Amino acid sequence: MNIPSDLKFTKDHEWIRIEGDEAVIGITDFAQGELGDIVFVEIETEGEELDQEEVFGTVEAVKTVSDLFMPICGEVLAFNEELEDAPEKVNEDPYGEGWMIRVKIDEPSQLDELLSAEQYQDLIA
Repeated sequence: MNIPSDLKFTKDHEWIRIEGDEAVIGITDFAQGELGDIVFVEIETEGEELDQEEVFGTVEAVKTVSDLFMPICGEVLAFNEELEDAPEKVNEDPYGEGWMIRVKIDEPSQLDELLSAEQYQDLIA
């Protein structure tokens, strides 16, 4: 299983990559594997200011629908629109082309509350 060491993780199986004062967020390789074939990603929070752990969207797989939770508070700047036509990118490349949203970081201190790759590995082991 792929758990990149340069990312931070949540107990809800989201990952976050810091890029300056912005963050890119998606779901982990473990999460996409547990969900199975992803058929739809719904994110209608673009332009909204959301709190940490607030739902920013949903991901629908063949057998279930799961909420997506904000790892940190911030404004949702962009949604990966490629997922509208190709939601399978989340299964194929969860840390690359399968990213979900880009967020402006409001509270950098919240990043310290997230899990390291090692801590995330322990969580799912």
